Amino acid sequence: MSAPLAYTHAMLTQKAKYGLRALCVLATESGSHHPLPIHEVAQRAHVPHKFLEAILLDLRRHGFVESRRGKAGGYSMTRDPHDIRVSDIIRAIDGPLAPIPCASLTAYQPCLDCEDPKGCAIQHLMRRVRDATAAVLDGTTLAELATTTPAALPIYG
Repeated sequence: MSAPLAYTHAMLTQKAKYGLRALCVLATESGSHHPLPIHEVAQRAHVPHKFLEAILLDLRRHGFVESRRGKAGGYSMTRDPHDIRVSDIIRAIDGPLAPIPCASLTAYQPCLDCEDPKGCAIQHLMRRVRDATAAVLDGTTLAELATTTPAALPIYG
């Protein structure tokens, strides 16, 4: 009996998963107007503190969060979580949503071994995958992600 194949590629990186978790924590606190210390965000989001520092700097650079120094410092949302699409966060952290570069609408790169990109059935299928993925992620706000149970999230299809 052969061993199961190892899963070697994921659409969502660990960095994006941790970023989403951290933003969900900050989103639930967005009405308080008080920044959360990074150690508290890390603890509540179950994210390693050191890794979270780099992620939050990246999210600040993309305009999702702001930071305040000092004893009462920490991180807070810059925009209302209802106005932030999950797709925007993932694109900011991981780049295009397409599973392969030739299926991307914003970062298209042809496959080196493809003789007919316009007639490629794989590219066509992966564009459909990209479109379906984008529909789900574009249709979900950070506020929805942060406040709903998994069973309450809509099923697309």
